[in-house]
Order: sequence, then C-alpha cells, then structure tokens
Amino acid sequence: MSDFMEIIKGRRSIRRYQDREIPEEKLNKVLEAIRWSPSWANTQCWEVIVVKDSMIKQKLQETLSTGNPATKAIGEAPVVITLCGKLQSAGYKKGQATTKFGDWFMFDLGIATQNLCLAAHNLNLGTVIIGLFDQDKAKEILKIPEGYELVVLIPLGYPAQEGREPNRREISEFLHYDKF
Repeated sequence: MSDFMEIIKGRRSIRRYQDREIPEEKLNKVLEAIRWSPSWANTQCWEVIVVKDSMIKQKLQETLSTGNPATKAIGEAPVVITLCGKLQSAGYKKGQATTKFGDWFMFDLGIATQNLCLAAHNLNLGTVIIGLFDQDKAKEILKIPEGYELVVLIPLGYPAQEGREPNRREISEFLHYDKF
C-alpha cells in the first residue's frame, strides 16, 4: 500500500478515461471504502447506484449543463458511481434535527465521496466529483425514491491522461490558533 499522504497529494480530477473495464475486485474495494466511511451516529445514510449501462450514462450526461468539462467523462468512464443521501437520518434524533445545520447527509456523503476517491486513486483508478447537474432530472432517470437526494455523480475508470497538480494555499494561510 502506498504512503497515505502520497495518496492524498496524488489524487486528481480525471475527466478522460481509457476504454477499459474495471475488474469487479477493484470496484468492490472502492465500494468497501464507502462502507467503512464514518457517519453521524453511524447512520450510514448513503445509497449507491453503480451505473454501467451506456444508455443510462448518456441520459445522465444530458443532465449536465452545456460546457461542463466533466460531461465526456460520464460517457467514457466504464462506471459512474452515484451517491444518494437518505433524508432526515444523519443529524436527527427522534425525528428532529439536532444541529444548527439540520440534515447532516451532505457532510456524511462528502466523507464517503472522499473515501471512494482516495481508494480509487490507490488502485490506479481515476475519478472526478460532479456536483453541477440537474439532480431532479437525474433522480428521475435513476428512479430514486422520495426521501432520498441524489448528491453526486462520480465517473470511475483508468485515466487516459494525468490531471494537473492544483495550486494549494500554504498551511500558514489558513491556520489560526485559539481565535480566528
């Protein structure tokens, strides 16, 4: 296994994929990373849809706005993983939201997404996190029931090209001690 910080630093948004299937063993390892994601009170509020059907992927592409650089990725990647959140589960106790921020599903799905992407990178697979699309239209395409929200589309496959290293702020630019 690679050094964990190298995995974190090396992960990139991949928008071009090779025409190459993902072995089930690797896909299952990525799904296992989601399974072990931490969540509010262990609610595990995620539901995952693995999309391999090219017709469904084409319909999902149509939910992205014109010019979205990730549009081609949905069609090229052999798999698109979608993460949905169960509403009024994470962050709730006895049917009531318990924090200022209400439903915690977005936070929990963010953690699950990060686990997925890091596990994929560790397996030499690429991902790109797509959040800008018509969620309601995509929800209809994927037949997601009431009580759940589709949050993210994540193409998954072997990268056709390496992503650029992004600029990062120095720790000193965002770090505060004791007070902001």
